[in-house]
Amino acid sequence: MMMAMRNQKDRVAALRRRLGDEDLDGLVVADGPPLRYLVSYTGSNGLLVVSQARCDFFTDGRYREQAAREIRGAKVQIVSGDLISHLNTAPTLAKGRPKLGYCAQHFSEDRVQRLRSVLPKALLVPVEDLVAPLMQVKDAGEVALIRCAAAIADKAFAAILPVIKAGVRERDVAAELEYVMMKAGSEKAAFETIVASGPRSALPHGRASMRRIRPGDFVTLDFGATVDGYVSDLTRTVVVGRASARQRQVYNLVARAQKAAITRARPGAVCSQLDKAARGVIERAGHGKRFDHGLGHGIGLAVHEGPAVNAKSKVVLKAGMVFTIEPGVYFPGWGGVRIEDDVLIGAHGVSLLTTAERSLVEL
Repeated sequence: MMMAMRNQKDRVAALRRRLGDEDLDGLVVADGPPLRYLVSYTGSNGLLVVSQARCDFFTDGRYREQAAREIRGAKVQIVSGDLISHLNTAPTLAKGRPKLGYCAQHFSEDRVQRLRSVLPKALLVPVEDLVAPLMQVKDAGEVALIRCAAAIADKAFAAILPVIKAGVRERDVAAELEYVMMKAGSEKAAFETIVASGPRSALPHGRASMRRIRPGDFVTLDFGATVDGYVSDLTRTVVVGRASARQRQVYNLVARAQKAAITRARPGAVCSQLDKAARGVIERAGHGKRFDHGLGHGIGLAVHEGPAVNAKSKVVLKAGMVFTIEPGVYFPGWGGVRIEDDVLIGAHGVSLLTTAERSLVEL
């Protein structure tokens, strides 16, 4: 408990420094991962006001006991109705003309109008997400939880291989994967599990369907576990039967692209450099147009968070960042391959958090 409290204090202190940089008196933080990150709240209805002097957290009566048990470092106010309508009771906002920031991407125009109505004297300032950059660098506790989620995904991959065979439906494989992960300690699937076989493996987001797997199919599995809110994200592509020469060639190409990116991942590297390294391998093989998504994304309390790892990202890697590296090559009507691992940037280099078999598995 003391470690959790210290982490919350450090995170709020870092946010307050950002508020000072932005010349803001306070920030309104809406539901979702930022609330869990800042005050440990896991409920679905909450609003947080952070100022230099204090933090005020608003939720409704359904979460009275949960908020009392979870919230760290904030004064809890249990209210009824629209949470925004009670913000004028926060001491930070009740006096003077506070300069109050809100993340434009998390507040609809309707919510902004309600803010203006409740806080007519406040100067409301739309800002970029000030919490997300803080969440990009994980502390030791966060890394430990992601490691646990990664280990569960690794174990689930090994366990699911005997299930994947001709005649089995994709949805049955997905259901078994999620069951195995929950039995191993996952709270829930990190996202909707992808199982895409045969020609459907050319769909980067091919959700599991009723299609029955056939002999000779590629089968792409994209799944993750959740441990205390933190997720893993693992993709492997296997073959049912002996791989054809073309299947092996495409698989090895994607594996080389992933390795090229991993070897360049270190503190000080720019995310776009990793994308360029992987994409270059695929382009030189004549399949650049077959890799039509970014190389990866950060993971943590959300399955997609910073840093973005793509051709445009200027983010400089720092120790503590955790993200995926997942190149893919897709041929509509034939199939595709994606290999994804979760990596951690350390003080001097990179380490793999997912360790499931990376060579082509023939079932």
